[in-house]
Amino acid sequence: MTEAVLLVGGKGTRLQPLTINTPKPMVPAAGVPFLAHQLARARAAGVRHVVLATCYLADVFEPYFGDGSAHGLRLTYVTEDEPLGTGGAIRAATPALEAGPGDPVLVFNGDILTGLDVRQLLHRHEQAQADVTLHLTRVADPRAFGLVPTGPDGRVTAFTEKPQRPEEIVTDQVNAGCYVFRREVIDTIPAGRPVSVERETFPGLLAGGALLHGVVDGAYWLDLGRPASFIQASADLVRGIVHSPAVPGEPGEYLVLPGARVERGARLGGGTVVGAGAHVEAGAEIDGSVVLDGARIGAGARVRASMIGTGARVGTRTVLDGAVVGDHSTVGADNELRDGARIWCGTAIPDAAIRYSAV
Repeated sequence: MTEAVLLVGGKGTRLQPLTINTPKPMVPAAGVPFLAHQLARARAAGVRHVVLATCYLADVFEPYFGDGSAHGLRLTYVTEDEPLGTGGAIRAATPALEAGPGDPVLVFNGDILTGLDVRQLLHRHEQAQADVTLHLTRVADPRAFGLVPTGPDGRVTAFTEKPQRPEEIVTDQVNAGCYVFRREVIDTIPAGRPVSVERETFPGLLAGGALLHGVVDGAYWLDLGRPASFIQASADLVRGIVHSPAVPGEPGEYLVLPGARVERGARLGGGTVVGAGAHVEAGAEIDGSVVLDGARIGAGARVRASMIGTGARVGTRTVLDGAVVGDHSTVGADNELRDGARIWCGTAIPDAAIRYSAV
């Protein structure tokens, strides 16, 4: 039996205000918490036991997912009292694992959407007889990621975390946030203190002569660290650009959840999601956006590439383009917010108060 550890303890600071009331993996994407897509992906790869390494707002996960049986999995919850970093969280999860010393353990970062063939990654790990196998992807601008150059045989030769100087950028291959560990390697990570797997564990293993194997894969890959990426991921899931068995509907230009109300004359497209109990009034146009449960979009409003929080209100004729409106906020009529504008939870903006806002 293949086991997995899912790292879902981060605060998601870059995603605020989406994560003020909700941990990042529980923010809805394509109609369900993003974590549901990752669990479905793990199950499709043959995983039957997943350890969720939680910390921030940890009590939200179990009431939703329970023991995992509804998702074809067995879930175990491990909670850090204080954040332990990626390596520390992996180490803290080990008491819940049942794998033997030489068995493979999958580890997923909780904020990556990918079309990676996980079974193939496991196969490549076994072929290479590696201590750790890393999924790598190529990006145009690698400065925000960890660089991982490899030799002709796939052996990892170095790690450079978030390079800034031109001479540090020796490859476009970056750490894609999915790993296969030999179980006994996880046991060598120091326990009870913060550890970065990227800055400490992997470089330390490499220096000690361990075999770290990199698998470069060109499948869909998106880091959901920022609101624009999260919104794009939801739209891509709805449209079927990347497949997930957890999407509650067939691929299409929009997804309207049960209990939502979309008035005649409203237009939806671009992978838009309208959550349960939400109301879209006549003449509103919503493109490539997420409207969460109980939100209301006024008549004639235009919403593009934006996220509207739970219970939020968007007034008539208001324009949102690349904006985030926090839970239970109100943006009055005839406002215009663009280019990364974020409205904090519970905020009320009067009518015609903002004609343009950029962050």
